[in-house]
Amino acid sequence: MTSLSSKKNKPTKKEKALAVYELRQKYKITALLRKAELSKSTYYDIISKLSKLDKYEEVKEVIKQIYHSNKGRYGYRRVTYELLNRGYKLNRKTVYKLMKELGLQSFVRVRRYRSYKGNYGKVAPNILKRDFRADKLNLKWVTDVTQFNVLDTKIYLSPIVDLFNGEVISYNISESPNFHQIEDMLDKAFIRISDNTNLILHSDQGWQYQMEKYQNRLAEKGIIQSMSRKGNCLDNACAENFFGLLKTEFFYDKIFESVTQFKRELIDYINYYNNERIKLRLKGKSPIQYRMDFEQVA
Repeated sequence: MTSLSSKKNKPTKKEKALAVYELRQKYKITALLRKAELSKSTYYDIISKLSKLDKYEEVKEVIKQIYHSNKGRYGYRRVTYELLNRGYKLNRKTVYKLMKELGLQSFVRVRRYRSYKGNYGKVAPNILKRDFRADKLNLKWVTDVTQFNVLDTKIYLSPIVDLFNGEVISYNISESPNFHQIEDMLDKAFIRISDNTNLILHSDQGWQYQMEKYQNRLAEKGIIQSMSRKGNCLDNACAENFFGLLKTEFFYDKIFESVTQFKRELIDYINYYNNERIKLRLKGKSPIQYRMDFEQVA
């Protein structure tokens, strides 16, 4: 057995301890420690500390899998919930520390584009008044339109989001911000509800929502129209936040080869958002999973 304490290479105490640990099955530890010029207490102290670090080896691999399968969209809070869903019970501070060690962090959000064009028709009062809580389905909806610039083509997304669970319940993707886009979105959403629902549908003061035709469509279903105050984006913060999240996780810093590819991947993202992306306020469940659990109990 060669010496473990060669002055030429000058191994550290940690390196010596690891060498002893690797050879412990072939030789007696006392002999190894003597050759390494390590005390028994120093050896066991180093191995004990290394063991504590190594106990997260498995969960680190799971964290990396969660992070990369969600394309870097999850921060430590969502990773903590997803770990719990998979049977790993760790506190947020531990997950934060492990993600920091792994060099994993979620994207930073960027403010969304706004398209207010001034008074166009009748402006509805702000009924919602920033009360974004909803204790049941189809009680409060929010809507808005956002624009994407893809290969010199402007593409518009118009969704409706249910404030109960944050689910995108209907949407339309169009290359023209016309009223047909809004009407198609409403048609898809109205399949979910009966007449005289008394739900609130909130928007900003965009020209589409000031149109008499739009307001009549809502009235026919018994929907209460609500609008943000002029120039006050916080009144429709939930729609703003969805667009910010969407553009950060799906659009920014991404190259699309065609408009068709963009539209296809936008649809894929919305499906992912509804079915897979967990929300902290939904106790670590996706919007559709949370809705299905609620419907089973109700």
